[in-house]
Formats: sequence, structure tokens, C-alpha cells
Amino acid sequence: MSHVQQQLAMMGEYHDGKSAESRHLRPGEISTGTTIMAIAFEGGVVLGADSRVSTGSYVANRTSDKISQLHDHIWCCRSGSAADTQALTDYVRHYLSQLAVETGRVPTVKTAAHVMRRLCYENKDNLMAGVIVGGWDPVAGGSVFNIPLGGTCIEMPFAIGGSGSTYIYGLADSEWKEGMGREEAVALVKTAISHAMARDGSSGGIIRTVTVTETENEREYIPGDKLPYGP
Repeated sequence: MSHVQQQLAMMGEYHDGKSAESRHLRPGEISTGTTIMAIAFEGGVVLGADSRVSTGSYVANRTSDKISQLHDHIWCCRSGSAADTQALTDYVRHYLSQLAVETGRVPTVKTAAHVMRRLCYENKDNLMAGVIVGGWDPVAGGSVFNIPLGGTCIEMPFAIGGSGSTYIYGLADSEWKEGMGREEAVALVKTAISHAMARDGSSGGIIRTVTVTETENEREYIPGDKLPYGP
């Protein structure tokens, strides 16, 4: 690194060709440069994600599953470091199953989100994880919690995250409306993620969705040649 580059690095202006999401990864660690989204609707939640795992400009996995099940009707979308988010979901899944046995009740989505939030916040110096937790429970029905980098936890009617989310904030704000039905929510998730995949080099592959209601978890995938929007 030259003297000028060192000076720029000290001022935070030299990026050595890496994105803000991948610059702080440890050697050998993979970043899931990503687009993730979740929308709560009357009676449940729909979660969606692309499938590209990239490390720099290299695509390490083109059909990764970034939507993980935490409990019977609670799921999460993962972005950031693949290793960190996989470890976090394993911990939360363990804690929730233990809690369900001890209390004799199904855990709420809020409980799952706050367990995830606590792990993210208390280890924020060592983790790179942005997570959306969503699902259905008997207390609140369908709900969505956004946990971005740093460990803040915010309940939202819809949430987007990952490197591709910057391209679709306007689309999501424009198209989302209160009281959306199941079909409308699923269609918006597919459309928004496909737009992000067309613009973001770290998002791509296929779209996976999970629709969570009181009675079912319906998984679906849209292959790359059948996306609602493409370049």
C-alpha cells in the first residue's frame, strides 16, 4: 500500500476495491452479499431471499438457502457473514426449543427476535450479521423484526436487508400498503428481490420464499429464468 493509500485508509476513503459489507471479513470468511425481505400480512408472514453467496467478485455458491427455520412457525433471513449467521441461527434454534420444552408453550416471534438481538448486540465487535426474523405466533399473529448490523431490534410491517436492499427502498415504500393480502405480499417480495438482483452484483441466482401461517410453512422457489423482472 502506497503512502497516499495509507493516508486515505486512515481517513476512511480508500476502499481497496472491496464493498463496505466485505471489507471487514476475516481471511477465508465468506460474505453473503444479499437481498433479503419479509412482509407481514393478515394471518402470517412471507420471507424471501436471493441465493448468491459471494466472496469479493467470486460467486462461492449460486443456490444457497438464506432462509433458516428457528422454530415451527418462526424463520429468519440471513445477510452478512455466512459463518456468523449460520452460528447465530443454530444458537437461537437451540434456545427456542429449550424454552418450548421448559414452558410448555410455543415461543413467540418477539422472543426469537430478542434472543437473536441479544446475541448480535453483545457480540457486535466480532460478528457481521444482519438478520430479519419473521413468523406467526398465537399472541401477535404474523410479525417481522429487523436486526441490522450492530444488534438493534425493530418491529416493522416489512423489512429489507443486505447489499441489494439499497436499490429497492423506493420500490418497497411505493408498493407496500397496509392490510396486504397473502398473494399481494408474496408478489411484492418476488418483484422487489428480482429488481435488486438485476442491479446488485452480489445478489443473484434464484429467489426462495417461505410463507408462514398458523397452519403451514409453504416454501417456493423461482428459477433465474422465470424471475418477475430481469436485465
